[in-house]
Amino acid sequence: MKIKALFFAFLLINIAAFAQNTAKKRLPAKRTESAIKIDGVLNDEAWADAPVAGDFIEMRPDPGKPESKDKRTEVKILYDDFAIYVGARMYDNPESVTREIVQRDNIGNADFIGVIFDTFLDGINGNGFFVTAAGVQFDAKYSQIGGEDANWNAVWDSAVKIDDKGWTAEFKIPYSALRFSTKEIQNWGFNITRKRTGVNQQFFWNSVDPKVSGFINQSGVLEGLQNIKAPLRLSFSPYVATLFSHYPYNTPEISNSKVSFSGGMDVKYGINKSFTLDMTLIPDFGQVQSDNRILNLTPFEVRFDENRQFFTEGTEMFNKGDLFYSKRIGSIPSYHDLSSVKPGETLIENPQEAKILNATKISGRTAGGLGIGIFNALTNKMYAEVEDAQGNRRRFENQPLTNYNIIVLDQSLKNNSSVSFINASTLRQGSAYDANVSSALFDLSDKHNKYFVSGDGKMSYVTESSDRNNRNGYSYNLKFGKKSGNFTWQYMQELADTKFDPSDMGFYQNNNFLDQGISAGYNIYKPSKWYNQIQAWLGIEYSRRYKPGDYQKFGIYPGAYMQFKNFWSVELNGFWEAEQNDFYESRNGQVYKNPESYRLAVYVNPNRAKPYNFGGNIRYLAQPKYNSRSYNFYFFQNMRFNNRFAMGIDLNYNPNFNQVNWVSANGNTALFSKYDRRTVENSIDAKYSFSNRMGITFRVRHYWSDRRNKEFYELQPDGYLKSYTGAAPQNVDRNYNVFNIDLVYVWQFAPGSELSVTYKDAAETNERFYTMQYGRNLDKILSSPQNNTISLKVLYYIDYLNLMKKKHNN
Repeated sequence: MKIKALFFAFLLINIAAFAQNTAKKRLPAKRTESAIKIDGVLNDEAWADAPVAGDFIEMRPDPGKPESKDKRTEVKILYDDFAIYVGARMYDNPESVTREIVQRDNIGNADFIGVIFDTFLDGINGNGFFVTAAGVQFDAKYSQIGGEDANWNAVWDSAVKIDDKGWTAEFKIPYSALRFSTKEIQNWGFNITRKRTGVNQQFFWNSVDPKVSGFINQSGVLEGLQNIKAPLRLSFSPYVATLFSHYPYNTPEISNSKVSFSGGMDVKYGINKSFTLDMTLIPDFGQVQSDNRILNLTPFEVRFDENRQFFTEGTEMFNKGDLFYSKRIGSIPSYHDLSSVKPGETLIENPQEAKILNATKISGRTAGGLGIGIFNALTNKMYAEVEDAQGNRRRFENQPLTNYNIIVLDQSLKNNSSVSFINASTLRQGSAYDANVSSALFDLSDKHNKYFVSGDGKMSYVTESSDRNNRNGYSYNLKFGKKSGNFTWQYMQELADTKFDPSDMGFYQNNNFLDQGISAGYNIYKPSKWYNQIQAWLGIEYSRRYKPGDYQKFGIYPGAYMQFKNFWSVELNGFWEAEQNDFYESRNGQVYKNPESYRLAVYVNPNRAKPYNFGGNIRYLAQPKYNSRSYNFYFFQNMRFNNRFAMGIDLNYNPNFNQVNWVSANGNTALFSKYDRRTVENSIDAKYSFSNRMGITFRVRHYWSDRRNKEFYELQPDGYLKSYTGAAPQNVDRNYNVFNIDLVYVWQFAPGSELSVTYKDAAETNERFYTMQYGRNLDKILSSPQNNTISLKVLYYIDYLNLMKKKHNN
């Protein structure tokens, strides 16, 4: 009876919370005929009688608490035939307003005000426009799948002003920055958020309840927008770039220095009110941050973050179904043919990246909620070079001309639900194989946005090539559970057959599995006297192979998180995994009985609003059978010297003792070793902002990891190891170092236009012996050949309408 009473009590609390949340605020849209000067001062006549959006509600750290009168927020919205205008007054002690200057699309340690528009009123997709008290712009797209896409950029105007009452802000958001339907009278989903960063408080005009799943669906309504028309959305961003590189080849046939010039263009075209074409022609990504390369001792590929803006901006629709790993395009192609290398030939040049010739995105959403996305990219063929014993060299094609395509259909439904279809294909010139994968997805919620069921079904097809036959494979994923309220839970089942393979355009490590899992969590969002928030969770996972149905893995994963009143937080998590049948570590399909293991971890995060803050984590992983122990000690500190200059230091030390993994093959037999390994990763980053449009960022990273083999084992047919009595394999120790410097100067000399100068230094050593001391490794990587590059890029934004206006005025 007590259990039932508690259950119904929780149910009533959740229903009450939902009822409170569904009382959406409404703000009438007011048209203005008066001109508004965007200077941050709210003295224009148009603002005088505009409706006020006020009475903000706190979302964190104390959800549901009304905003205090002396620190209140008042926002007015106007519109005309060309733009939406926002005028905001944030009352505060001016000395309490934090205003660190950072580059565009960063917040830093600064107060901010932002507006979020859901122009199709679907509760799923939105666009956010924010400005900090330092005048720095930040914009983002929001979706159920992609969350916050901070790489999305629009061209809009804003200005701020600090005064004796606090601070004010004005926005002008042209319709060219938004997509909306063709209805004569429109209602938009709409919310406003303010953050007082110095005291870690965030407020919303329409209350956002952290117990309720979703963010856009908790917006208010801006109602009565009449007769607005999207202008011709056409812009060009031509660029010119030059690159100087130096690497000490010190061979007569190869120059140590190279100079190259390039040019290209980005194009944005509004096909209609709802759809936009984005195109990049001969793009240059010389300013992109270097990948964090590591020593990978696993049988699986490492996934790197995408830093190229074209492939991160506005791609939330293409990421549905997890079939799109954009690094495949140019950066990390899946096809790399070295079969033409003959015995006795040495590989002299083997380019890993393919030149992107062009890439195009078309995306948008109809008034009926149908989202359509089309993506296409073309990469050029690449050539490797080899040399024989007589010094003769020849080139051969190692990557063909390749075309990448994605088509997405995404229909929004009631109750923040959707159904989708996505197809991704990779077409290669010549005899190289092609690949295709399709997926149907659904995400359904009940009318209270409390329970959900979601899933997908996928099919892949790989054509015949010299080393493989036509292959058809399939996969599915099913999830259902409770996503809103203090208590949430979820059941998951995922299956992939033995031939499913989406890796030609996606990231996929292995197939042939049937995974199941259940997880539950309980969250307390209401602060007490000594904490702001508490979360606790537990997950259980069980995995088998699909064919044959062998057991693979069973694990239990508990964890807890707590944020204290001083905004420090602590997270505890761990796992226990039973002995596993690992079919991948041996590299030949033979099972390896991976022993029972467990892990404990403690994460500590500080109040990052403080000028100096530090934190880190400690992790411990053990396999008792081999007395294997792994430790990880991570420490970071951030120092903000003033509103312009800040830096951070990250130190990571990961010693491993008595690890046991695959090391090499002896014929058809897999050899394993017991080894010690140390990994040290240090990085320093710093920034200096001359203004909110000009700044310098600096990052240096050194990564060192080794493998010191101590004993060797032979994998037996039953999956267990026995001591190896043969000759010890040679050249299987490892000593790997990577060193990178990224120094970038950026000046946004006009809206949407920028000049950037980038200096990069890169060095890498990968030796078959190890050096014990960290200092020796650092000294060696610094004295090894360095690849130095300096690039200069100028990109200029041209808006067609502004160009025509200037031409007409002249």
